[in-house]
Amino acid sequence: MSTLLVIAKAPVAGRVKTRLTPHFSPEQAADLARAALRDTLDAVLAAPARRRILVLDGEPGPWLPAGIDVRRQCAGPLDVRLAAAFALAGGPALLIGMDTPQVTAELLRQGLDFTDADAWFGPADDGGFWALGLADPDPELLRGVPMSVPHTGEVQRLRLTDAGLAVRDLPELCDVDTPRDAARVAAAAPTTRFAALHAGLCAVTR
Repeated sequence: MSTLLVIAKAPVAGRVKTRLTPHFSPEQAADLARAALRDTLDAVLAAPARRRILVLDGEPGPWLPAGIDVRRQCAGPLDVRLAAAFALAGGPALLIGMDTPQVTAELLRQGLDFTDADAWFGPADDGGFWALGLADPDPELLRGVPMSVPHTGEVQRLRLTDAGLAVRDLPELCDVDTPRDAARVAAAAPTTRFAALHAGLCAVTR
């Protein structure tokens, strides 16, 4: 079985989801981040993984459910931190972020199966990626990939294919970065904590 990795920031006001402000206050943005992270971890717990590791920037809080190991993120740019996260797995792993509360255990199960794949790639509709799975994690598959730019996903997927890996794709998802993203994701996943909180906050701000 493979390892599930979640790379995330602790949901602290002023440090997470800053692009949701000023539409939402920093505290509300942090609450949305916390809800997204909880929804993500629920899906992680329901998926058939060997280990479940939260690679965290910050300190865990009461939002952390049982059954999740926590490791501190290393310093450095995002490509270096992602490579270091994969090193924690010690074998096949699927890495996701905290920005897709609409993710399901079934999607994660698919990306954890390396029977016919060397890698799984989950594109995000902003040009990045929401999931990356590697049967044999090699830090050089990530180091040097430009992160948080419109062509991040294109470069990362090309890095995989250039290495001769058999890459399979997961469905494209929307990351929650902006208020518009938040509304789209809440509408797409109406039964999540994220959607319920988003609806409540929008009702208050009307």
